Amino acid sequence: MSAKTGKSFASRFGVHIAVLVFVAIWTVPTLGILVSSLRDKDQIIASGWWNSFASSSQTEAGRLPAASAQAQKDGKYVIEGNIFGDGTKRDISAFGVKSSAPTQYPAGTAADLGDGVSLQVNADGSFALSSPKAFEGERGQRVYFASSAPPKFTTDNYRTVLFSEGIGRSFMNSLTVTIPSTVIPILIAAFAAYALAWMRFPGRALLIAVIIGLLVVPLQMSLIPLLKLYNGVGSFFGVPSKTYLGIWLAHTGFGLPFAIYLLRSYIAGLPREIMESARIDGASDFEIFVKIVLPLSFPVLASFAIFQFLWVWNDLLVAMVFLGTEADQIVLTAKLNALLGSRGGDWEILTTSAFVTIIVPLIVFFSLQRYFVRGLLAGSVKGG
Repeated sequence: MSAKTGKSFASRFGVHIAVLVFVAIWTVPTLGILVSSLRDKDQIIASGWWNSFASSSQTEAGRLPAASAQAQKDGKYVIEGNIFGDGTKRDISAFGVKSSAPTQYPAGTAADLGDGVSLQVNADGSFALSSPKAFEGERGQRVYFASSAPPKFTTDNYRTVLFSEGIGRSFMNSLTVTIPSTVIPILIAAFAAYALAWMRFPGRALLIAVIIGLLVVPLQMSLIPLLKLYNGVGSFFGVPSKTYLGIWLAHTGFGLPFAIYLLRSYIAGLPREIMESARIDGASDFEIFVKIVLPLSFPVLASFAIFQFLWVWNDLLVAMVFLGTEADQIVLTAKLNALLGSRGGDWEILTTSAFVTIIVPLIVFFSLQRYFVRGLLAGSVKGG
């Protein structure tokens, strides 16, 4: 093997390793969110998601029945039953009667509680508390036990999130914001990109320079002036300021510079011969754009659609500024942020909400990913 061949093999091997590392970094947390969203609260507290396919061990506390449940048996007063009164099937490994020693006695052994009182808790949860004297009091004996529960997965978290926590409505609100905010910039940018790539008019170069300059303007710096302008226009015409139209226009304005830049780079790289042949045949600029440029530009349109959709779907700042927090307007990210504050300990709710949030971008990306790289790279070598 020559040195050049060995170097090429090492480079390819390094690239493959790097790709595997990045795939693992992205896949493992996503898998963890999915698995956690299908577990109940007790299992999430007891063990990590990586142990979800094995039995989970946890220490719990229970109380035996009161003295009214006792019966005489073989000259003793006995209280019998099962700790798992709900019919749950779990294996108990140890038990105790003190919080400081919850697993003092192995399951199946008789624990001496003093004064002739003994307690036996078996692995299946059945127990027998016996005493030579009658039991008294309305509160039963406190018992601690360590049990192992089999793996359990449920879709109850999704039913709770979608129908009880308001996530379902916020999900539809996010779609209402995202779809128009993705389609409108594409329509406007496609026309503008064709004009800047193939039409000659005064100030064309200056306009291109301005668009490129707008790419480096931070969104946060223009957000408040834009909001003041929008509120002023709304007050002038007597219309509400917190509307879907306002956030559509805001996302369109923030996304247009990148959209025009990306689409122009691609459209300018299309073969000049096709354009000239169409003009010789008598086609107008509009006909060339609709019948030739748009079909050939589908890869770059799909690439920008992915960028814009992901940005708008995951946006929180613009949505909080241009939309209200009422149930018919709050978007998914804002609702999830509210849940994080009010339900910070309910991990089953948070993980389910997070997975509901990311599943739509995943579907969009994998549906259009075959056009993604081609749309970004085409037009990067030559341009008009």
